[in-house]
Formats: sequence, C-alpha cells, structure tokens
Amino acid sequence: MHVGAERVTQAERRARTRGAILASATRGLSRYGYGNLVLEQVAREAGYTRGALYHQFKDKQDLTLAVIQWIGETWMEEVGPLIERERHPVAALLTLARGHAVYCRRNGARVATALRLEFSGQDHPVAHEIERAYENLVTRCESLIGAAREAGAIPPGPPVRTLALAFVGALDGTAIALSGQEPHDELLTVRAVAGVLGIDPCSYSPTERTTDHTEAPS
Repeated sequence: MHVGAERVTQAERRARTRGAILASATRGLSRYGYGNLVLEQVAREAGYTRGALYHQFKDKQDLTLAVIQWIGETWMEEVGPLIERERHPVAALLTLARGHAVYCRRNGARVATALRLEFSGQDHPVAHEIERAYENLVTRCESLIGAAREAGAIPPGPPVRTLALAFVGALDGTAIALSGQEPHDELLTVRAVAGVLGIDPCSYSPTERTTDHTEAPS
C-alpha cells in the first residue's frame, strides 16, 4: 500500500510540474513568440530547473506542440460545458464568446494568434498543429451559425463559412485587444461577435455566467 501511495504522489508531482511548465511556456510564447522563446527562462519562471523541463519535453518544438494541445484541452474543459448547456445556437455562440474571453485572460488567444502569424505559410509541425486547432474552433462556430441561420435567428447574408471566420476573428481580436480590461473584455467580446452575426446580444441570456479560473490546471 505504501508503494502504491508513493507512485500516486510521484504521478501527481509530475503532473504539477508539467502543468506549471506549460503555463509558463504559454506566457513566454505570448510575450516572445516561438523564435525568441528561451527554455531556461520558461523553466525558471515555472519554478523548476532546465533539467526538469527536458525531463518532460525533448525540445522547444515538443513543448510548443504540447502548449497548443493543452490550450485546446483546457478550453474544452472550461468553455465546452457552458456551450453544451445552451439549447439555442445563438445563445451557445454568445456563451462561447463569454467563455472564450474569460479563458483568454491567461493568454490563450494571444498565443494562438502569435503562432499563426509567425508560422504563416510554413511547412512546420507547429504550423500544422496551430492550424488544426484554429480550424476546430472555426468548424464549431460554423456549425452553430448554420443552425442559427436555419432557425431564422440570424439574418441572411454572407456564407456560413465566411461568417464563422469573421466570428472567430472578432472573438480573438477583441479578447487580445482588451487584455487586462476585466470585466469589459467579456461584455465587449460578446458585442463584437453579435455585430458579426447581425443580432442584438441582449436578446439572448446565457444559462449560467462564466467563471474565471485563474489558476492553471495542474
């Protein structure tokens, strides 16, 4: 029993180390981009040695790919359930915007946008992974926008795919521009995407307000 408990403790310690390094790398990528990211600094700001970082990740590319995956996973854990609770597609879209704004207070949107710009047009594993993550978000929004248009909840206009691209652009752009402007970031992100959709955001109320989880997952 003692050995088993020790193994659990080691696994938890490893998970905490990984989470702290991923959070630090997210901040570093947000500030400096991939090219200027220094792994020793990432480890130091996470409270660990460079050796501890390399024990978890083999190099900067491996760490950055893990950050992209981690952002996607934590976004789904925090924002996904809020969206799923909404029965109406427009309410789901506005809830997505609220949840995204709150989530991006920890640099998620800035990292994704910075990496997309830095790797634009490149044949690189990071470029492929960030585009995959971006397309997942666009596709989710496209599905909801399509359902809303079929229900007559948003006016006719540009193709659904075009609207989804504009929606995500407004979503990320507003969240990044209003970094540190709480709680206005949440309100104005919703207004920005509502403008893209051509609707009054006050017409749809969320089932439950979003909550800011300020601590990074361990």
